[in-house]
Amino acid sequence: MNIKTKNGIRVALLMAVAAVSFSCSSEFTQNAAPVELVASNIQDLQLIDLAGDPVGEENCQRDIGQVALRAIVKNAIDGADQRFNDVKISRYRVSYVRNDGGSLVPAPFVRSVDLLVPAGGGATNLQNFVVFQADAVRQQPFVSLLPQNGGRDPETGRQIVRMDVIMDFFGETLSGSNVAGRTRFTLDFCYDCGGCSPKQ
Repeated sequence: MNIKTKNGIRVALLMAVAAVSFSCSSEFTQNAAPVELVASNIQDLQLIDLAGDPVGEENCQRDIGQVALRAIVKNAIDGADQRFNDVKISRYRVSYVRNDGGSLVPAPFVRSVDLLVPAGGGATNLQNFVVFQADAVRQQPFVSLLPQNGGRDPETGRQIVRMDVIMDFFGETLSGSNVAGRTRFTLDFCYDCGGCSPKQ
């Protein structure tokens, strides 16, 4: 085998490895979509009282705030038909991160949803979303805040637990490109501290 042939094979192998690495990159997958899914929120509620309205019930959850979803076209061309860039949202995932020094959080979960977000148009609002499952009050760290369990978080020693509720939205454009967007709420949880209270 001559030097040219060896060099040709080497170059071909390097190009193949580079192509596989590039195609497996999640950043490439996200950037490949013609639109960017932007999730945002307006938060109306920050303090949730586990005595007045348990976290798993929907009364407090309805008052937390609003979530808005927008599909922003990356390379918009005036007059171009954007209907195939509309985004169909099929599900959202809820997860949690403590920001008070603790680590115990409820289990994450996924819920199905059926929303169409028009490309380049106004916001589509998600109605009646759920950020905690019905049995959340029986999970850590909330169960430790109940008076029969000491009324304090075992990790921080505090009567209030603070965490971020993270909502990840997943969907695809009508032309088949995957898109995702994220927003989060910061919430405080306590027991017998005044019920659902609007954010100051």
